Amino acid sequence: MSIGIWQLVLILVIIVIVFGAGKLPRVMGDVGKGIRSLKQGLKEGEAEDKKLKNDEHKDA
Repeated sequence: MSIGIWQLVLILVIIVIVFGAGKLPRVMGDVGKGIRSLKQGLKEGEAEDKKLKNDEHKDA
């Protein structure tokens, strides 16, 4: 199931109503920072997993 264009438009209208047009750029900036932080955390977690797996193979 995918999200269609009308669902995206409806979500955007609801966001504008809730936050107002003036606060929207700041809110979107905060969302972008959150997404970047999440991606960075995922990359760090993957790197740590790889390191642990490599250490386990060396010990075996």
